[in-house]
Amino acid sequence: MVKTVLYAEKLYDDDKVERAVFGPDVRVVWRNVDNLSLLDDRDCADVDGLMVMRHAVTPEHFAKFPKLACVVRMGVGYDKIDRKAAEARKVMVCNVPDYGTTEVADHALALALSLRRGIALHLEAQRRPQPARWAYVRDSLLKRNGVQTFGIVGLGRIGTAAALRAKAFQFRVVAYDPYMPNGTELGVGVERVRSLEALMEQTDTLSIHAPLTPETRGMISRTMLERMPKGGVVVNTARGPIVDVDALADLLKRGHLAGVGLDVLPVEPPVDPIPEILRAYRAREPWCEGRLIITPHSAFFTPEAWDDTRRLAAETMHAALVGPRPQNVITPDMF
Repeated sequence: MVKTVLYAEKLYDDDKVERAVFGPDVRVVWRNVDNLSLLDDRDCADVDGLMVMRHAVTPEHFAKFPKLACVVRMGVGYDKIDRKAAEARKVMVCNVPDYGTTEVADHALALALSLRRGIALHLEAQRRPQPARWAYVRDSLLKRNGVQTFGIVGLGRIGTAAALRAKAFQFRVVAYDPYMPNGTELGVGVERVRSLEALMEQTDTLSIHAPLTPETRGMISRTMLERMPKGGVVVNTARGPIVDVDALADLLKRGHLAGVGLDVLPVEPPVDPIPEILRAYRAREPWCEGRLIITPHSAFFTPEAWDDTRRLAAETMHAALVGPRPQNVITPDMF
């Protein structure tokens, strides 16, 4: 029996990839709505598989799809999908964990190095209306990689890729991940600590690579950030709500932190009232100039990664609906 898959966002100019992956087994329906609530009930009635990238999927949304068997999140994070509601309706939830891994790891290291090597600091100093003198800047932000501890929260695919890159740049790398099996760190060649507190207390440059879950929401709190040695750098390419961004702004302004690199914010796209850290960044206030870099949740993007997302998401949906067996399933025991 032919299955029906609904894409609720206009993401591509053609359907060549989808037709190649799905073949005659799957009928694809394309719609473009700002919210799943805006979908016509007639479009939802026969849907077996739902593809989402930016959309949230709430219990009310699940109720619109009487035949729904699978939701594929076209990306790594799945925090916008109510998995308890999915389980209650016996809907499989899958993600695409194997795209953009190298891009996000590269982006994290690029943010860290741009700050720690003073690239952003010198860039801002030299392009002022009255440029700084032609000389290096002495600042706690600049620090040799080899004398720093690079702390990683989350040693999954992206965290591992970031760890390997940090090692190549001669950082001492220490990781915290309570869910990785014992010995995972040995395969990567990094050290491991058993508590977040122990990680923060020895970390000069922190890079966050954890998923957003009830446990990780707010995990990098003001208290945790204050445990870092003075002059630390924080980089977040994971999810905005993991970190207290108001604390980041305050600690950067007061000089406890020397630099911050963010690819994610708690609410995206930002809405008024925007976080203080973003307001100051846009206003180019002196305390964040050259010490703060914000990118618009773009760490994952290259044309190659975008193409990977498209193909791998379709392959994941095909495996779930047609076979031979489901893959990348976010299982109920992860709730």
